[in-house]
Amino acid sequence: MRLLRRKFRLDSERLVLRPPVHTDFNAWSALRQESADFLIPWEPRWSNDHLRRSGFTQRVYWANRSITGETGLPLFLFRRQDSALLGAITLNNIRRGPAQTGTLGYWIGEPFARQGFMREAIQALVHHAFTQMDLSRIEAACLPENIASQGLLESTGFKYEGVAQNYLQIDGRWRSHRLYAILREDRRGRTSATSTPLAAL
Repeated sequence: MRLLRRKFRLDSERLVLRPPVHTDFNAWSALRQESADFLIPWEPRWSNDHLRRSGFTQRVYWANRSITGETGLPLFLFRRQDSALLGAITLNNIRRGPAQTGTLGYWIGEPFARQGFMREAIQALVHHAFTQMDLSRIEAACLPENIASQGLLESTGFKYEGVAQNYLQIDGRWRSHRLYAILREDRRGRTSATSTPLAAL
């Protein structure tokens, strides 16, 4: 089912998830800057233009190319009650054919952490990927010391599969990661999230 070519959103109980647009820059840069100390230990090293509008513009273009090419589904998380930007979640490296799989990545701003928002977003995106995109497997990885992320993945049905040595460069160093995956046929629950097209973003 070829749904990634349409502009769309995912709705869950407290969240609206949609692709980034250029007008999100101020909210995004403010949240990233405010949460820098909280995020940097778990992410690839930020580029020199990471918080600049030029860098964000390239991020929006990349998101559009990923959706059009059906290789990724990058979404921002907005709180339904006040439209506050909370973070982002991405289903990337989508492989079709015999694999039917993708890789999950996410971040949340420090003021909104540990309130269940990312758990809700993961449940919404996993449900969409399995029921609307016909994926069979979703993978994720986190640093061994990131206990919060491990707990988050396990609480949303991901299962530990092993360790990948020197998996990603995090804050400038090659780091091994714990690998997790969730399969369509062994999920531990559903979400009430629905997916609907947007007329304009």
